[in-house]
Amino acid sequence: MLTLPDGRHVVAGNDWSPLADAVPAQPPTVSVVVPYYRAQAELDLVLAGLAGQTHPASRLQVVVADDGSPEPPRVPAGVTVVRQEDRGFRAAAARNLGARAADGDVLLFLDGDTVPEPGYVAELAALPALLPDALVTGRRRHADLAGWTPERLHAWFAGGPAPEELTEPAWLRQAGSLLDADDRSYRFVISAVMGVGRELFTEVGGFDETFGGYGGEDWELAHRLVTAGAVLAHRERAVAWHDGPDWGLRGDDPVAARREKNAETRSLARLLPDPAARGVGGWWPHPDVVVRVAPGADDDATVLGVRSVLASGLDVQVWTPAADLFDGDPRVHAGDPPPAVLARCRTQVDLVEPLLWARGGLAALVERVRPGGVGQVRGAVVTVSATRALRRAARWDLPLDALFGTADVVPDAQPPGPHPDLAHHLPRL
Repeated sequence: MLTLPDGRHVVAGNDWSPLADAVPAQPPTVSVVVPYYRAQAELDLVLAGLAGQTHPASRLQVVVADDGSPEPPRVPAGVTVVRQEDRGFRAAAARNLGARAADGDVLLFLDGDTVPEPGYVAELAALPALLPDALVTGRRRHADLAGWTPERLHAWFAGGPAPEELTEPAWLRQAGSLLDADDRSYRFVISAVMGVGRELFTEVGGFDETFGGYGGEDWELAHRLVTAGAVLAHRERAVAWHDGPDWGLRGDDPVAARREKNAETRSLARLLPDPAARGVGGWWPHPDVVVRVAPGADDDATVLGVRSVLASGLDVQVWTPAADLFDGDPRVHAGDPPPAVLARCRTQVDLVEPLLWARGGLAALVERVRPGGVGQVRGAVVTVSATRALRRAARWDLPLDALFGTADVVPDAQPPGPHPDLAHHLPRL
């Protein structure tokens, strides 16, 4: 673990364990952003829960972001309200609107039907205050709070009668601490109970506002934050209670529920290069692997090298000065990869000359830089880097090796040489 000049820390990989029980010397300034739409009774409970936090009130801002309710929400003095026009369900845009009005160093996102326990803010905000790369998710439990009042809520938290507890989703309980987070652990981050440093949230651009309808925008943001080098953590002591059952346990019409879930899957596949989310057989504007290839000894060597990359079986696209050799293939581009692509690709490959890859050769190197592996592998003419490692090392101007480790490799590939026999090699890729 490295300590920054301001006393905050940077950790290697996803190992935030040295800070698991650490408490900031001074409580951080925290802004809690609560998206809202036409649910005053539920908001009253949420605001009552926030009013009873152990975190100092002088260092806590509450921002209610109204997604176009016909009437503005009623809030106590001191609570900030921001509003956007009603253009359908736009939770991502509402959360961004709230974040822009926030002045805390730590942003916590809390849904308007999810009531925090008294220690929620202190527990969830501690790690982002100490570790600016942290992306934390709390524990969302479920209860029937219909008809409850703020007074009854305060009595419960003081040790009085509790509401009926509903089933807690098994998939969220499986998260554990997330110290051993893998490529798919972004799925455990839910914006109902999420915390992140304002600097990191701003760096990645916040929620993607192209999401409309229920779900998906939190997973997409979490994936983008992890790709930017975020450290994932699950803080189980940061508990908030959702009023009602989990979406998957509501017993809604199964056909309607499947359609809603399928719409979320399609929206995520657009932007999120997770093979488990995309499946096979599609083309996507944001690839999982970005490959930059310098031209070869001649056009034939370049064509064979790029075609060998495209035949790797990976979700890959290529950027090369020789893109005009590929007859408009949408996977091959001139110039540099655009920022939106680099923000989402998990792996970047740089080739100083084309290579003819053995079957599985490039995929094996990409696998080496997945979570649990090193951050970068290097050969004589190839470098394969995890984007998360590049981004975190660049953010703090630290050696990548110190944060993620590196390894030297001999790739299972060979230079095609000048004037390779395309008729021989291309059918065998």
